[in-house]
Amino acid sequence: MLRKLSLALAVSCASNGMAWAAEAPLTTKTDLVSVYQEAVDNNADLAAARAQYGAQKEVVPQARAGLLPNLSGGAEVANVRTDIDQPAAVANRSARSYQATLSQPLFRADRWFQFQAAKSVNEQAALQLSATEQNMILQSAESYFNVLRSQDNLASTKAEEAAFKRQLDQSNERFDVGLSDKTDVLQSQASYDTARANRILAQRQVEDAFEALITLTNRQYNSLQGIVHTLPILPPTPNDAKAWVDTAAKQNLNLLASNYAVDAAEDTLRQRKAGHAPTLDAVARYEKGDNDALGFSNPNAFGRAYSGDVEQRTLALQLNIPIFSGGLTSSQVRESYSQLTQTEQQREGLRRQVVENTRNLHRAVNTDVEQVQARRQSIISNQSAVEATEIGYQVGTRNIVDVLDAQRQLYTSVRNYNNARYDYILDNLRLKQAAGTLSPADLQDLSRYLKPDYNPDRDFLPPDLAQAASQQLRSRPAQ
Repeated sequence: MLRKLSLALAVSCASNGMAWAAEAPLTTKTDLVSVYQEAVDNNADLAAARAQYGAQKEVVPQARAGLLPNLSGGAEVANVRTDIDQPAAVANRSARSYQATLSQPLFRADRWFQFQAAKSVNEQAALQLSATEQNMILQSAESYFNVLRSQDNLASTKAEEAAFKRQLDQSNERFDVGLSDKTDVLQSQASYDTARANRILAQRQVEDAFEALITLTNRQYNSLQGIVHTLPILPPTPNDAKAWVDTAAKQNLNLLASNYAVDAAEDTLRQRKAGHAPTLDAVARYEKGDNDALGFSNPNAFGRAYSGDVEQRTLALQLNIPIFSGGLTSSQVRESYSQLTQTEQQREGLRRQVVENTRNLHRAVNTDVEQVQARRQSIISNQSAVEATEIGYQVGTRNIVDVLDAQRQLYTSVRNYNNARYDYILDNLRLKQAAGTLSPADLQDLSRYLKPDYNPDRDFLPPDLAQAASQQLRSRPAQ
């Protein structure tokens, strides 16, 4: 007679895996917060973003420099040759001079607005860096839980493969004693082959998930602490989409950065308009050198011929009034108008996207809560369906295809349950990111539900369902 092929078999396989694990040397499992810290310290994209901010914040001192005094100095050494016709004479002498100029802008409207725009650009860059750092929290969690998800999927796929292998063995036994025909054997073989192929793919997905984690942190990992099934599955607090949208409008980092982008565009427009305004500078100049070098060519400049050293000090106000520059300034103003409109529309598009994402994620979390409960119940329902189908197969009212389909549905429901759990965790974090409230403390909260001795082959099932399946295995002897 047919043995029960259900979650009991999965628990039996997990028990064997636990026995092997007990004999193997214990390895330290990495937790979620440690992975995040490694990502913060070693992630190349985050390091690049910090370097980019270091470069962008220099726009402020560069723009401020246009409002501060400017001091320059120079020197000139020349050889002066003088030819005189009457009387004929040639004179050669070396000439040298030194200059120092101090200039202080008094009225430079364009530079002032450039400075204001630079400060807005700096604030925008700082918020963009904060958004990148906040996104690293989510990336760390996604990479971490993707490993756990793939491990749980592999564990359920291995259990499914073992179940179909046992079904194949039983079909061969029944065929050998004449209780079934060759069709049952072929159907069982096909199901086993498919399950084996799925297990091979699931194994690769585990390795791919670990590889993504290595790329994120530049560290090798042997195993991770898993999340317990007792993690509270609760609706978001507050469970009000409008409240989350309002929070996102005030705190979403990318949206706040776009506000500063608009401010910078407005100040840039003012800067371009100021190109029509006059400028006023105070200038102090000191020069010392030979008369020839300084250009005093009039021998009677001081009432007598003079060819020695000369010192000259100048204090001046320089007023410059733009009149016509070929239409350059007007063109730049029109360009800035268009760029301002572009920035405003980009901000509006981002605002709408943030609102949409926040509402969608709020719905997603609530859906995940119901999904987890429904998927958990579906495991129980599919377990009962497997048992009923096996009984029907034994009495001849069901065929082998029905049994195989029921078993396949059972393990699919297990994977769907685990996927729903991880979707709930990540959608919660994504909702907080959209609202601008995501912080490392959220990872700390999740770490309270991590299991240091997590074993995917044992823990991919909720403990109560695994215990029930184990009791079923012990209480129902093989027939």
